[in-house]
Amino acid sequence: MSDATANTQVQTGSYEPGFGDYVLLLKPRVMSLVVFTALVGLLVAPVGVSPMVGFTAILFIALGAGASGALNMWYDADIDAVMKRTAKRPVPAGKVPAGEALTLGLWLSALSVVMLGLATNWFAAGLLAFTIFFYAVIYTMWLKRSTPWNIVIGGAAGAFPPMIGWAAVTGDVSLASILMFGLTFMWTPPHFWALALFMKSDYHEADVPMLTVTHGRKETRRQVLIYTVLLAPVALGLAFTEVAGPVYLAAAIVLNAIFLKGAWDIWRRDEAVAEADNYAVEKKVFKFSLLYLFLHFGALLVDAIWRLI
Repeated sequence: MSDATANTQVQTGSYEPGFGDYVLLLKPRVMSLVVFTALVGLLVAPVGVSPMVGFTAILFIALGAGASGALNMWYDADIDAVMKRTAKRPVPAGKVPAGEALTLGLWLSALSVVMLGLATNWFAAGLLAFTIFFYAVIYTMWLKRSTPWNIVIGGAAGAFPPMIGWAAVTGDVSLASILMFGLTFMWTPPHFWALALFMKSDYHEADVPMLTVTHGRKETRRQVLIYTVLLAPVALGLAFTEVAGPVYLAAAIVLNAIFLKGAWDIWRRDEAVAEADNYAVEKKVFKFSLLYLFLHFGALLVDAIWRLI
């Protein structure tokens, strides 16, 4: 078990945690993306749902995502303290004791799964439980510290929410929900590797085997291009399912063309040139990747609303 499992490296002193500190444990920025993709998965499903049931489902999917974040922060307190990007998180910053993060994560996990099952169906609840387990145990405790392909495999955890939203309404999965999963799953590696290209020192100092550390930046650039190429047909394939329409098709064509151009530019970059301009291209592609996923799911939502008009 990691040293992060013991509350020995972070001391809270006399600081009293506030409500905001506990909210930050839930990774609200990550949760916002989870909520949005789950909401789209729920709304584009071919089965109607009452506003109350829909709201309840999204609420408990969000709490499940927050539970995963709290468990991740509990276990990763040691490496979070080393990396500049994460050093100010509540546990490594000494604002919330690691034990409290663990307790909150476990309670929210149980609450979110049980309540989602009662409010919708147990298939959706089972998917949520598996997602929490996958992120907290498979990714955080195992993959993240053991393999440079941690993001590739671990990306499944962040890809399940639209499938859970769909299942909360329909009680099953379909080609459309699988492709929504696939869109997020294939997007995750180029998104995070673009970040890793200009954050390499963080992962190196924390001894996290990110691809930039184990295989170098040149190989990471190549993999960004490969996975972006593989992502495009998944994104475009979703356009030909029952949940998509002309808005999504147009958005997918434009967004994937831009993302492919960015990945191509990253691949062609000389490391000395990239370092000299402070990784401007890599940062630009990373920022666009956030917009990329949001706009794909936003386009699905627009098509769903258009069909109702």
